[in-house]
Amino acid sequence: MAATPTRSTRKYSRPRRWPRYTIDLPVRVLSQRPANNVAACGHGMELNGGGMRILVLLDLAVGDQIAIEFTPPYSGQLLTVRAFIRNRRGHTYGVEFITENDTDYEAVTQLEALLRNINAPVQ
Repeated sequence: MAATPTRSTRKYSRPRRWPRYTIDLPVRVLSQRPANNVAACGHGMELNGGGMRILVLLDLAVGDQIAIEFTPPYSGQLLTVRAFIRNRRGHTYGVEFITENDTDYEAVTQLEALLRNINAPVQ
């Protein structure tokens, strides 16, 4: 089932760098802790070119690095992005995409291009 992005209803205290899309799509999260590589399925709930809000039943800490696999809206291609956990409330995490190397940069650039072509209201 394809996720249809809609306008985010959340209010933020400062303007965001990227427009944010409210989505509902399945994600697979891979913890990249050296001693504890774990994978779990979850949900992506908000998405933009810089990060995502996810719900996943893993015990992750702020600062942890993860990989997220998902199929962006209106795309049939599985995308894998690396991210840092930036905030946490229960099992809901705010993540920031990493662009430290060419592979990271290419994945995020591909996602940003897909989001720019979506004809949906954003916040």
